[in-house]
Amino acid sequence: MRITGGKYVRRNVICPPGVIRPAMDRMRESLFSILGDLTGCSFLDLFSGSGCVAIEAASRGADPVHLVEMDRGKKETIEKNLAFVEERKKLFLMDAVTFIKTTDEKYSIIYLDPPFKMEGKIEMLKEIEKNDIVKDGGLVIIHYPEEDEKLWKDDFEALRLERIKKYGRSMVRIYKKGESEDVLS
Repeated sequence: MRITGGKYVRRNVICPPGVIRPAMDRMRESLFSILGDLTGCSFLDLFSGSGCVAIEAASRGADPVHLVEMDRGKKETIEKNLAFVEERKKLFLMDAVTFIKTTDEKYSIIYLDPPFKMEGKIEMLKEIEKNDIVKDGGLVIIHYPEEDEKLWKDDFEALRLERIKKYGRSMVRIYKKGESEDVLS
């Protein structure tokens, strides 16, 4: 895998051992093209895998970037991948739902890429709302399989659907918190 844009463009990222489904280069490039310059934004990468998405965010100016990965076997690889990243970064080795329920941080952008077979994806977005971990005007982005499309609703209590993108058999939904100005403006 490689970083597709920003100051770390073309840097290689290695895949950790174990089960991983890395976000496709094309999908990441498209998503970060939509997001644009992330200077001044904090970024949370849930289900980090290799850390590639968090590195893409840092490459485009996000600072700090936080990564959550439950599989401790991926720690060494993620840390190697993060070695060249100059922005503030922190890896949390824990379950994503537990992190959502216990963090005191608020993020400009939260990216979720849970295992496609994982149950409870919608409930995770509800927990993000309930625990108020996204800033006003901030974004929550979730990557999921096309066959789950019928399960999703357009709006939650505080999260409003901004965009849906399809990449092969993958879907990405971008939700915005509240009616206030976008954190990316």
